[in-house]
Amino acid sequence: MTTSVGGLGAASASLPATNVRPQAAAVTSTAPSSATVTMPQGAAFQGYQPTTVDLAKGGTFSAHNFDSTRHTVTSVDSGSDGQKLFSVAVNPGQTLTIPQASTLAPGTYNFYCQIHPSMKGTLVIDGSGGGVQPAPQSFDQRLVLPPVLTGSKLRIPIKRANVQVLPTGPATQMWTYGGTYPGPTIVRPAGHDTKVTFVNHLPKSVGALTVHFHGDHHKAANDGQPTRHLIRSGDARTYDYPLTDNGRPERAAFDFYHDHRMDETARNNWFGLQGMFLVTDGKSKKLGLPGGQYDVPLMVSERSFTSTNQLVNSFPAHPKMVLTGPQAPPNDATVGDHILVDGKFAPYLNVAAHRYRLRLLNTSPFTSYDFALSDGRPFFQVGTGNGLLPRTVVRQDILLGPAQRADVIVDFGDALHKRIQLESIPRVNRPAKGIGTPTASIMQFRVTRTASDSTRIPSTLQAPPKITVPTKTKAAWSFDLGGNAQTGTYWTVNGKPFDPNRVDLKVPLGATQLWKLHNASTMTHYIHIHEEQWHTISRDGKKPPPWERGLEDTWRLDPGETVKVAAKFTDYTGVFMIHCHMLDHEDHGLMAQFAVVKPGHGLPKGYYYDKSASAATAAAVPRQAAVRLASDLDSIFAPTSGGMPSMSLAAFSTQPAFWCDLGRGRQASRTAIRPPKQEI
Repeated sequence: MTTSVGGLGAASASLPATNVRPQAAAVTSTAPSSATVTMPQGAAFQGYQPTTVDLAKGGTFSAHNFDSTRHTVTSVDSGSDGQKLFSVAVNPGQTLTIPQASTLAPGTYNFYCQIHPSMKGTLVIDGSGGGVQPAPQSFDQRLVLPPVLTGSKLRIPIKRANVQVLPTGPATQMWTYGGTYPGPTIVRPAGHDTKVTFVNHLPKSVGALTVHFHGDHHKAANDGQPTRHLIRSGDARTYDYPLTDNGRPERAAFDFYHDHRMDETARNNWFGLQGMFLVTDGKSKKLGLPGGQYDVPLMVSERSFTSTNQLVNSFPAHPKMVLTGPQAPPNDATVGDHILVDGKFAPYLNVAAHRYRLRLLNTSPFTSYDFALSDGRPFFQVGTGNGLLPRTVVRQDILLGPAQRADVIVDFGDALHKRIQLESIPRVNRPAKGIGTPTASIMQFRVTRTASDSTRIPSTLQAPPKITVPTKTKAAWSFDLGGNAQTGTYWTVNGKPFDPNRVDLKVPLGATQLWKLHNASTMTHYIHIHEEQWHTISRDGKKPPPWERGLEDTWRLDPGETVKVAAKFTDYTGVFMIHCHMLDHEDHGLMAQFAVVKPGHGLPKGYYYDKSASAATAAAVPRQAAVRLASDLDSIFAPTSGGMPSMSLAAFSTQPAFWCDLGRGRQASRTAIRPPKQEI
């Protein structure tokens, strides 16, 4: 797990300061000199106790975790260096002092849990005198769009490069596509074959890589298989993307490409292996949507940095699917404390008083964002990542989880000389057990000039291609938690963790199928299906919301939710994946495979079909009751379990990044339920 707090849940970046209460110069505090906030059992839903803590200036602030899962106490505010004013991660049963609290100036400071952002509290420092105070978010570096590649035959080196991510200090060494983060944006017309050769120039210690073109329709061999068709250090591999579907050009899409290596997807994406891919078809121009300089792709992600601006590295040298300790599922996640846009922290973009098409993409490993604009102006959503919607949807906020995209228009026509922030706000209408979102100012739009504008926001856009949806559900996929206190926990699909040789469903080529996706766990998941572009048929038995009525490849599933999706399987046979796009979740078991086969043909060499794990019988799979018991969870996450000790945000940010040691010991130990990596 990789994070500034040792592998935890959704985090926020440096944020706008909350209001610090002015204090009179000679106030005598009646507040206590020490105070403790606790996390009770079920704190994710119960919250902190008490929710407001009073403390005398210079006093001792502590936190104790009575819960069975890990939590953090993290300030919403940041200092002038962009770091949180205070942040500690507290394991079950652990008591920690929060030393930064004793340095705070009198005032009011909001805090939250990075794992469960809906947990909120307030620390009130009483007294007089100076001390550390919040600093408002500043936007000190210009947004720089990635380079654009348009050729039919592209060659992209995978190499280390220094990238200026933070506005001051040294550049950050990253693993990159083509020497930039994000990698170059590939822009290609639909129906035009595109061959992309990736050359692995990273050290052997990093291990072999694979590239997944997320959202596209192509052969299984070009799909970024996690254990097959790998690119070893010094080698190259050419991926062929015809950009067609069933003999016709694909629809326009806003997709992306990223590493998909088994066990190391979170690590490889964290260190920079991500880039955007736009497929065009001319429809947008005919509709009058903004284009050219007014069409801006925005890849939002997050990272944590050391004191020398290097990426924090807390990934294990020997990755495992099954874990024990405080970072075991369901507490596995990779988060950061700086939110980046196109590889820059808190950037600004000079814009005209004109309509802009903003393509929002969340490539964070775990965190969801509920996007909004600081002055309350709306988004006009015209598409998803997989193409245009049937009709424009007016939205005040847009919730996007990992791998989700939204194609929106923002009208700055009346905003000359204004500065407007793209923000993440607390999730609107969050269900009791659904994932929360951080509060953060992400980037700033500076409206600096006038411009004539002939673009438009049409009400009617493009209906999805017609398919005949079966009345009967052909496959059901259930996502849950497995394991026990003795052997550790892991994520499951239909009761089993991932096996790279196992196929759970066989689909006849040419069939149209209706699938059911069900979240049986207590954690939100974002489920991604490869190979086809999918129609969302229903959400919890109801018609999907207007923004889910186009084509999709990734769906949010809050605990207990069920989504039905349908697609026609055209063109390609072979093995494809379904998995959670919270990257630690897929690394820790929440991935499965289905095979598209011609009638009368078997599976490709090296795969076997497991009827007991078949998606067709998923509804009969029992829940993993063992890990539901509080006593088991207490045993799993006890401080004596041998897991990583808790470490504060500040402590993590001072750890050096050892590039030469990354990926040591590629032959990781496995448990009995999991075969070793195989390459066929």
